[in-house]
Amino acid sequence: MIKEIRIKDVASYSMSGQTLSDLTKINFFYGSNATGKTTISRVIAEPGEHPNCEVTWQAGTALEAMVYNRDFVDKNFNPTDELKGIFTLGEKDKSILDKIKAAKSDLDSINASIATLKSTLAGDDDNGGKIKELATLESEFEQKCWDLKLKHDSKLQGAFTGVRDKKRKFKAKLLEESTKNTASAVPLVDLEQKAGTVFGEMPQTEQLLTVPNHAGILAYEANPVLKKQVIGKSDVDIAALIQKLGNSDWVKQGREFYDPVERVCPFCQQTTGASLENSLNEYFDEVFGTDTASIEKLYTDYKTDSERLQQSLQELIDNPSKFLDMEKLKAERDLLESKIRLNIQSIEEKRRESSKLIELDSLKNIMVFIKALVDTANTEIQTHNTMVANLETEQTELKAQVWRYLLDHQIKSDLAIYNSTKNGFERAIASLEQQINDKTEDKQEKGKELRTLEKDTTSIQPTIDGINALLESFGFRNFALAKSEHERFYKIQRPDGSDAKETLSEGEKSFITFLYFYHLLKGSESESGMTSDRVVVFDDPVSSLDSDILFVVSNLIKGLFDEVRNQSGTIKQIFIFTHNVYFHKEVSFNPRRSSGHKFNDETFWTVRKVNQESKLQPHDINPIKTSYELLWLEVRNPDRDNLAIQNTLRRILENYFKILGNIDPDEICKHFEGKEKLICKSLFSWVNDGSHSAFESLYVSIDDSIVEIYLNVFEEIFNKTGHGKHYKMMMDGSLPEETHGG
Repeated sequence: MIKEIRIKDVASYSMSGQTLSDLTKINFFYGSNATGKTTISRVIAEPGEHPNCEVTWQAGTALEAMVYNRDFVDKNFNPTDELKGIFTLGEKDKSILDKIKAAKSDLDSINASIATLKSTLAGDDDNGGKIKELATLESEFEQKCWDLKLKHDSKLQGAFTGVRDKKRKFKAKLLEESTKNTASAVPLVDLEQKAGTVFGEMPQTEQLLTVPNHAGILAYEANPVLKKQVIGKSDVDIAALIQKLGNSDWVKQGREFYDPVERVCPFCQQTTGASLENSLNEYFDEVFGTDTASIEKLYTDYKTDSERLQQSLQELIDNPSKFLDMEKLKAERDLLESKIRLNIQSIEEKRRESSKLIELDSLKNIMVFIKALVDTANTEIQTHNTMVANLETEQTELKAQVWRYLLDHQIKSDLAIYNSTKNGFERAIASLEQQINDKTEDKQEKGKELRTLEKDTTSIQPTIDGINALLESFGFRNFALAKSEHERFYKIQRPDGSDAKETLSEGEKSFITFLYFYHLLKGSESESGMTSDRVVVFDDPVSSLDSDILFVVSNLIKGLFDEVRNQSGTIKQIFIFTHNVYFHKEVSFNPRRSSGHKFNDETFWTVRKVNQESKLQPHDINPIKTSYELLWLEVRNPDRDNLAIQNTLRRILENYFKILGNIDPDEICKHFEGKEKLICKSLFSWVNDGSHSAFESLYVSIDDSIVEIYLNVFEEIFNKTGHGKHYKMMMDGSLPEETHGG
């Protein structure tokens, strides 16, 4: 069954097109001539001939389309051709008929199974089922993968090179990594830190840092002179006095002020003998001088080496390395400088008081810590330089580690659920596809069996008998159908045996054409195929028929409705197109549709042409009442055709005032003055015979503003003649229920 028809860029249908959706078993279409009905029937008949149009079948299974339109008439009733015989099932062998019935039942069952399997696989509209569920799973997992990319893209984007622009590509890469990635696990903080180098600007090698030389300055701390009392010789005559004073350093300092010429004591300012100078010189002997020189040298060397050490530390600080912990280095530098200052002060005290025992504050722990900082930095620098030398290898390794991190810590559970669910869907889809293939093979075999059985019991004679019986019953006795001299063909002949095809009237031709198509619905043009499921289209089947025959045609078609609704034959869906109001009302009439609302198995459509463009409109109730009501429907429609609205208004006025009311139009126009009077006369110009005067030019070119003027005058005609209630009733669409028809 056809579910939807999309028609665009063909005949009077625009590029944007029109869509017939939610089609059911029985579908009614009403529209005036040349509005686009036949185009729809042609699309159904030959969808391949209309590449811009699309016919969507239920479960994707196309049925045989049998279309009655003028193309069918032209093809089958060319005066130079004989009618092809219609093969139908005979009744000579009941056992074969029973086999055909059983085979058809089996074929229907197989088709139903295929439809069910296809629905489970892809849904009724090819947008559902397991395939849709799998697509939804893929889309949801794809989004989860993409969320990971967005989360880590700012710091790890180098690892995503090549897959950062498309969700699909990123998901595919992650799935690929899940099957082959063997990288080691690395914490995220380390990955981000390394990514800043490996994936950043092209890194350069770094110089190793120099560990400040501190061995010399540490050696000074063990200098023996620091813990030695440097005093004079003990066996000199003044030694006892100096020792009693306990201050040889004071004596040593005062000695510098003793003048051997004046011989004045620097301590008491008394004149002394020559022996004092000798005693002082002897007390502060060569050993004392050597020790004093050692202290001086220690002082000088310590200051020099400490300054050199501090300078080397300052160079490290002034030229910071990103691998060196500068905060810790500065803190140790400050502590070192503080201790050096204290140690220099202690050595200065030793210089002043050589007899004083001092101990320097050790710098060893500080220098060990500083050395450790520099050594750690150098280790990282060496690692960095190795990485720079092997950047491509490092990048590859880091990329693998990043994907490993995502797989292990970010999407592990989602990936497991995805793989498990996907495997289930794929197994189900594969199973359904295999079952469909198997059933399709069964269908082909059963179809061959059915065609073979049909060939054994088909004939073209029953069609001749059926058509002739109908022709005679409705008074067509001057021609009939007969077998042609050529096997498998018909001819139309007069009672005397002469050929009647070229002399048929339009009504006779229309009726026998319809009967031929009607019998073709129950048969086939070949010896097999008459039991195939089919969709049937009737496009204006009552042209040139009188009312009696129209009634017959409508009842024959309504009989097919019962077959479709009861599923008792091969016809699964019917489309009816017509411009004839009476035929539409007759063929669509159903006494059970008392409220006018459509049944679930039927649709109602109107086909209109607005500004030379075909428009399709669905309706919840049968929209066709009477031709008079249809004229008012056009007036009520805001999407009216400006080119046709004047004629519509004239036809309403003619029906209501002249034919029904016998009211003189000239009397009506007397109610108006000026331009409105001209418009009133224009509206009645077709109503009054012989009144086609200058007013005809008023409707040659018309736009929305002119239409509004005509509509206003049209309304005032009813108001000024006392028929305003009728106008309001018709514009409201509120006719009494009995006037609506079926």
